[in-house]
Amino acid sequence: MSNKQAFESMKYEVAKEVGVPLKQGYNGDLTAREAGKIGGTIVQKVFESYKGSK
Repeated sequence: MSNKQAFESMKYEVAKEVGVPLKQGYNGDLTAREAGKIGGTIVQKVFESYKGSK
């Protein structure tokens, strides 16, 4: 799996986890808060993964 595919998979997994209705294609109907929940959770998971690998 490429990095892009892994990121896409993580994005949808996180969206489901935080309860945001992310779908393939256009997502312009998401609020900034919803999009931020997804992005913030991804950053948090990446940071935790990085800290765990040290």
